[in-house]
Amino acid sequence: MSDEHAATASGVGARISEAERTLASAAEAAAAAEKRAEAEIRALEADLERYRAAEDRDLKALELHHEEELQQERAAKERAIAAAEERLSEIEAQADAAEERIATAERRAEAAEQAVAAESARAREGAAAWLRERIDQVRREGGER
Repeated sequence: MSDEHAATASGVGARISEAERTLASAAEAAAAAEKRAEAEIRALEADLERYRAAEDRDLKALELHHEEELQQERAAKERAIAAAEERLSEIEAQADAAEERIATAERRAEAAEQAVAAESARAREGAAAWLRERIDQVRREGGER
């Protein structure tokens, strides 16, 4: 039985050697797969970091652009307010000038009314004097007849 035992031992040894080679091959394949997975993970992490950095840059650029737009809008509003205040000041000055012209015109109208009233009084007095003279003249003429 020793030959049989030797043959069985030799077959078992061959299977063990084959199993060891398969195990070594599987271990190498696993190690290679692990290295590829680690490399892929590192690449994905690098991509993620690049995407985050790009997103941060885009976000900061967008915030800067938004802030610039807000500043432009504020400046435009301030210019509009300043222009409105200037226009209001002009209108107030025009209103003051118009009120002064009205007051001056009212004073001239009052003076003109007084002058007209005085002239009317003089005209009435003149007319009354003329009528008195005319009446006196008619009386004189009537008395002479």
